[in-house]
Amino acid sequence: MELQADPTADDFAKLAWAIAHPARVQIVRFLIGRQACMCGEIVNQLPLAQSTVSQHLKILKESGLIQGEVDGPKVCYCINPECLESLKAFVNEL
Repeated sequence: MELQADPTADDFAKLAWAIAHPARVQIVRFLIGRQACMCGEIVNQLPLAQSTVSQHLKILKESGLIQGEVDGPKVCYCINPECLESLKAFVNEL
């Protein structure tokens, strides 16, 4: 049996990699259901250095799973609901 080209494979792989770390899973779970959250609140939820949390937030943002808006000296993060639904759909299709 030969594998067929899958135009969604790259998008799925990008999202799967974004949540392939326990800290990023925790961040996503923390942000689900919230309107927005300051970076400091996320740092307070995890036993990690602020710089480490920032790196995880960067990866999640690059994947599209979360969005961030600059609010003065802080960044407000929230879930991108469309991207989260895409991830759920990809997993359901497995």
